[in-house]
Amino acid sequence: MTDWEISSQTDVLDIRRAGHVMWLRMKRDKALNAFDAALQDELRSAVDIAAADPNARCVVLGGVGRAFSAGADIDLEGVSPTSVLGPRTEYELRMRYNPIVRALRSMPKPVVAAVNGPAVGVGCSLALACDQVICGRSATFTMAFAKVGLTLDAGASLLLGARVGFGRASRMAFTAESIDAETAKEWAMVDEVVDDDRLEDSVTLLAEKLSQGPTRAFAAIKEGLNTALLPQLDAVFEYEVGAQSRLVDSMDFREGVDAFSNRRRPTFTGL
Repeated sequence: MTDWEISSQTDVLDIRRAGHVMWLRMKRDKALNAFDAALQDELRSAVDIAAADPNARCVVLGGVGRAFSAGADIDLEGVSPTSVLGPRTEYELRMRYNPIVRALRSMPKPVVAAVNGPAVGVGCSLALACDQVICGRSATFTMAFAKVGLTLDAGASLLLGARVGFGRASRMAFTAESIDAETAKEWAMVDEVVDDDRLEDSVTLLAEKLSQGPTRAFAAIKEGLNTALLPQLDAVFEYEVGAQSRLVDSMDFREGVDAFSNRRRPTFTGL
């Protein structure tokens, strides 16, 4: 059993450190760790704290319960023919989701995603932002945005392709189909697949190994990989903010949400 030295809990996030490994666990488990405003704010703050903590030499991002994260918690009742959602969407991306992804990529230490179940939408984006991804066999990965007439966000337009390549990224984005853990491993979306009951032990083993590594070299390695492979991340953030802020006020988004609510196939018109 892990000997936790530091533990802090809020209603939506569990923060613990054992040795030099800090665990951040989303715990809106009744909502499959879907992001409401509280979880957005708490995770952003926790990631910044983890990045600045010299005693945390490796960070693990995970979820409590049956899911890693079901993505954004869409207020279905707030989507109506007269609703104006663009400004709120822009705020959430600029001030919450994008800073979380940016912090995961820029913190000078390894970050490991422990994917214990479905990773959907922005939840999938966050897993992709981590340096290593280990998942349980029951995990699934879904870029579900197109199901409701939206585009990728939180950097996924770049992060997904960096992991799986152009063809597979476009397929996941266009079809919004889920891929299972073994397919994700085959596509290099994840680095290791383990039995569900071995996930925490496997992640702990890797995280402890990384926490004992050369911190200055790891920081340089991470910055070098970002420079080589993700140099356009900020530009992608800007594009996604603009595109998503327009799409949430489209008729297609309203149709997608209504179809989702009523469990029917949407009829998109391009409006």
